[in-house]
Amino acid sequence: MGFLRTLFWIAITVVVVVFSLHNWTTVTLDLFGGLQADAKLPMLLFIAFLIGFVPLYIYHRVTRWRYQRRMIEPVSTMRPLAPPATEPTLAPQEPF
Repeated sequence: MGFLRTLFWIAITVVVVVFSLHNWTTVTLDLFGGLQADAKLPMLLFIAFLIGFVPLYIYHRVTRWRYQRRMIEPVSTMRPLAPPATEPTLAPQEPF
């Protein structure tokens, strides 16, 4: 299974590299106040991807952590239903 995962990531990397090489053009961004910025198209797409991905990824990790804490908390605070069994102690007997 690890081989397939590695093969998948290599294929995705090749596609991204080929896309970046074919679209390596300068894009002019009009900012506020009449400012303009020049950026390469692949970097602009990567930054837009991160702006959308990172907040949702952080939300997912926080939610998962919260649910795991909720699942562990009742187990750690659970008390036994019955008191622990103790062995009966016998009174010492006197020899005959």
